[in-house]
Amino acid sequence: MTPAEAVRKAAGILGSQTALAGRLDVRAPTVSQWCSGDRPVPAARAIQIEAFTNGEVKREELCPSFPWAEMAA
Repeated sequence: MTPAEAVRKAAGILGSQTALAGRLDVRAPTVSQWCSGDRPVPAARAIQIEAFTNGEVKREELCPSFPWAEMAA
């Protein structure tokens, strides 16, 4: 799954891109850019999305370039 697909999945779980934007307190165009792959999902937002989806969408799927394994160590 690409990061864009992961954001779209999260938006679907929460009801819409607008709903996801509201939960994250970001503008809807920002979420739209994440969904299209035009803009990467920041690591901090990936953590929030993982929490809001109860782990159905993983932070590693949303932001695969971040060194998540190093954080756990």
